[in-house]
Amino acid sequence: MKPTLPPCAMAPEMYQDEILLSPPSRRDVTADEWRDYLTKRASAHRRCAGCDVFDACLYRAVVDVDVTGFLACTSEAERRRLRRDLGIEVQVDSSPYGTARVGGGPVDHAEVLGARKAHPDDTCRQLAERLGCSTSTVKRHLRQEREGRGAVVATIDKPTMGQVLDAFDRLDTSRRV
Repeated sequence: MKPTLPPCAMAPEMYQDEILLSPPSRRDVTADEWRDYLTKRASAHRRCAGCDVFDACLYRAVVDVDVTGFLACTSEAERRRLRRDLGIEVQVDSSPYGTARVGGGPVDHAEVLGARKAHPDDTCRQLAERLGCSTSTVKRHLRQEREGRGAVVATIDKPTMGQVLDAFDRLDTSRRV
């Protein structure tokens, strides 16, 4: 059976429309521009809400990755509100020293060692790109292993899928279609 693509992959232009990427303030636009925005948002919302991967997309967009634009039936501002309601932050690493880790979470020590073992000729930067973390993170884990200190475990309390969906249900826009 051939997998079905999500609506955002089948009609990316709908979800990348400038008006959805930067929603207007009602008081800053004409009535026609506001109706156009509401129509486009409702169309994208209906398609998103019926998507097979909606739950996972919403969870990832709220908890793991600080993404831009309209996805999972939410705007950036709504996802910020969901994070605030859930008491979480998604860290964005803007360091020039390597690729930012998606979601800003810690990289697993065993994952770094496994990547080194699988790709022994890669530079630390190449390993970092493979793992989605900074070069300094790879170097730190490899140094800890050489020095026999092993992993430093960091725990992050993430909300459950149910908590994210409940917070989404409290949004006014979650009920508008």
